[in-house]
Amino acid sequence: MDRRTVLLTSLASAALVGSGGTSALAAPKAVLWERWVAHDATAETEIDHETWGEFLKSYLATGSDGVNRLAYGEVTAEDAAALKGYIEGLAAVPISAYARPQQMAYWINLYNALTVQVILDHYPVDSIQDIDISPGFFSSGPWGKKLVTIENETVSLDDIEHQILRPIWKDPRIHYAVNCASIGCPNLQPAPFQAGQLDRQLDQAAIEFVNHRRGVDIREGRAKTSSIYAWFEEDFGGDDKGVIAHLKAFAEPDLAMKLEKINRIADHDYDWQLNDLEASTG
Repeated sequence: MDRRTVLLTSLASAALVGSGGTSALAAPKAVLWERWVAHDATAETEIDHETWGEFLKSYLATGSDGVNRLAYGEVTAEDAAALKGYIEGLAAVPISAYARPQQMAYWINLYNALTVQVILDHYPVDSIQDIDISPGFFSSGPWGKKLVTIENETVSLDDIEHQILRPIWKDPRIHYAVNCASIGCPNLQPAPFQAGQLDRQLDQAAIEFVNHRRGVDIREGRAKTSSIYAWFEEDFGGDDKGVIAHLKAFAEPDLAMKLEKINRIADHDYDWQLNDLEASTG
């Protein structure tokens, strides 16, 4: 099950339970694509992500609400071409010959850059869900579309997230790193992920989201969390107890104190509106 299937399941569940109810959604499974297990632990070659960094520096901004938004409508033809060139450069990298940290940073940055490119190719749109280019009659969004060819394999966003990143690294912080261009998603980070800084960058992304109301919002003793924790519950401990333990690991003092009184999650929420800077200022 991918994100588009999760959405359909979510809508069906919402219709059954009602606007005030909570439904348990099956998490998309992490299914290993063994083709991408290959790596060279001794390799020291580094991958250059400077072009992606310059793009983010030019067009990403943090709003007063703590949500990072991208100025899609302001991207010049020159910078769009540079982004395309960066993605093409990554596609030409023999990634199977690299060390694991380089690979992880590579796949995360590629996922995020591809997502931005997809939005730019179809802009203006209100939501990434409106870009219905995935195969299948009931499909929604771009996640199942094969977007790039790497080592003679065509790869989609779903492939990168659910068949490479999640099953190989088994790190729940991946969910804070890959960005689906939506307000409800963890922030698109302002700098590329780098092999030598992964732990720090992943922790920072987790801290930002967990302590923002998009991650968890506790009012009158009831906890509402991002739907990410329902969709991917298996990555966060498998049940409410596991999710709460995960949240505590990244919670700042005020939230940590509130979480001590929580033993179940009452509701989930997610905002699919495009993380467009123009929409936030228009």
